[in-house]
Amino acid sequence: MSSRALRRLKGEQRAQAALNALKLTDEDEEEQMKSDETAHKQKNISNIFELIGEADVDVSVSDEETAERLIDRKQEGAPLEKDAVKDEKSNKKKKKKKKKTLAEIGRDDLSVGDDIDAFLETLEKKKGMSYQSADHIATENRPVLYVEHRNLNPETELKRYFGARAVLGDQRSKQRQRQFHRCTWMTIFKDTWPRFSRPGISMSLVESKDGIQHFTFEHNRDYQQVQFKFFDAVESMDPNNFVVLLQLNPYHIDSLLQLSDVCRIQEDQETARDLIERALYSFECAFHPVFSLTSGTCRLDYRRPENRAFYLVLFKHMTFLEKRGCPRTALEYCKLILSLDPDNDPLCMLLIFDFLCLRCREYTTLIRLYEEWEVHRNLSQLPNFSFSVALSYYHLSQQEDISPVENQQLKQKSNVLLQNALIMFPGALMPLLDLCTVQPDAVVSSHAFFGPSSQIGQPPALSELVSLYVGRCHSLWKEAGLMLWLEENVRKVLKRVDLHDPYLEDCQNKRKQRYQSAPRNIHRHVLMSEIKEATATLPLEVTTQPGMGFDPLPPLDSIVSYIRPERCSDEEGQNMGASNESTLSLFFRSLLPNFNLQRPEDRQEVARAGRELNQEVNRLMVAMRDMLANIQFHEPQWENNHERDEEEWD
Repeated sequence: MSSRALRRLKGEQRAQAALNALKLTDEDEEEQMKSDETAHKQKNISNIFELIGEADVDVSVSDEETAERLIDRKQEGAPLEKDAVKDEKSNKKKKKKKKKTLAEIGRDDLSVGDDIDAFLETLEKKKGMSYQSADHIATENRPVLYVEHRNLNPETELKRYFGARAVLGDQRSKQRQRQFHRCTWMTIFKDTWPRFSRPGISMSLVESKDGIQHFTFEHNRDYQQVQFKFFDAVESMDPNNFVVLLQLNPYHIDSLLQLSDVCRIQEDQETARDLIERALYSFECAFHPVFSLTSGTCRLDYRRPENRAFYLVLFKHMTFLEKRGCPRTALEYCKLILSLDPDNDPLCMLLIFDFLCLRCREYTTLIRLYEEWEVHRNLSQLPNFSFSVALSYYHLSQQEDISPVENQQLKQKSNVLLQNALIMFPGALMPLLDLCTVQPDAVVSSHAFFGPSSQIGQPPALSELVSLYVGRCHSLWKEAGLMLWLEENVRKVLKRVDLHDPYLEDCQNKRKQRYQSAPRNIHRHVLMSEIKEATATLPLEVTTQPGMGFDPLPPLDSIVSYIRPERCSDEEGQNMGASNESTLSLFFRSLLPNFNLQRPEDRQEVARAGRELNQEVNRLMVAMRDMLANIQFHEPQWENNHERDEEEWD
């Protein structure tokens, strides 16, 4: 029996409490004794397993059966004392010595006269402790970038907040009527989408070395032709061309990306998110059988244009999830993007990893990544990690289930990290307080260390990183307790400044030597994040480049697998088409100001053979132009026409 069945029996026990208080008559007692004896005899005859088990086999009575017998005894009015419980356990004396289970601990508690409520409460507590310990052990053994399939679905996170009934709604009844589609992890096919047919994208395994597998997406010939049409639509600067292209090719990735940006700019968030999910479904249907989302050993080279679209679709999907209120699911996609190329990090996911961890309260995950990657990645030199790790230690110190000694250690660790962050990045304090609408103390605002000079003297790359962190994470500091903690450490930093702490000079030298120019992936991340505080700090060589939403700041060393054919110029294209056109079509095109009937140089033989024909056509064109220029239209003289019916046009 499950714990739910035990609760149901407990409710029946309460309902019959009044009946158990009455005394049974002598006749009722005799009839009850006879019925018990009859049932006992039938049981001994029918249950053959008990007859066999009495000799050699160990008969194990489950913990739930014992609890059920105890419930029956209490309903009958029998006392639950030590002797009674010992009678119930007498059948277990023949069993071999085993390890004590959780339910046996519950029976030990019942042996001192407790009721069923205590038994159920003890059982649930023991189960909860065992599950938590198992999850904790499993989490510690996993890699820091481990991705769980169930966490890629936002419904998993929404169910925790609102319950399955509120999230699913009528979907359960519609699932039976839904047509069969391929099972995917990242998104589910929607009935409102067009019928899916493979758009021409596939994935192949490039190489496998040292346990790392390198994959790449490929476009077949038909998809390449659609891609060329997409480039034509981009050059036209008309969003309607993307709509027309998607009507013919509903799962073309770059068209879905570009049209999603158009819908987002027009504040149609629902359509923009739906287009990204459709692109994600198209990618997942093209996965290689060996490609894994969770192993962390699969790589995609961002230098290949076919792979970039997958990065961008994942990034935009992650952004929509975070805005939707699913930071835990967004963190899982952040891990996935980072695991595709952790060494180069083309989209610089480390700049948003800390924000998502703090949003979903995954403090230990952030601290673990910081401790494992600090040696070879210098994460402390990034403002977002420097402040966010200190903030994580502070939140851990505020938990109620830790000892006072551990609380003091975590609080001390958070203070040291926050002070180091303020000394290393003093230009972040005043913009952070400004966005949090907090008026700083006069002592702080007038001090030279945190004053305007700290922001003006920052290198350009450092200003970009600080502005990105402040613009994205300022909402995490809008708590009274955090502001008091920040104020306390700011005062301690000012004391260290006045005492000329040698750590200040060390940080100043690091700021001068580093942060002179940000790498291209940081600029790409700032463009895609669209945080106005950060985009204002981008250099001119980035802002003056024509930006494309389907491929922002492409790598300078791109690996191109196929090249778009060169389009003929207007003059050349017209000349090539003139050879196959009729005289009438040539006449109408000759009316255009840029008309020219000369042949291209690569077709000299054709030009020589048709030179006389061209002269005749030119004469014809001139004659027809003169004719059109001399044409005069005269209105009919209705007054002189006496035979006209006056009521003809009435």
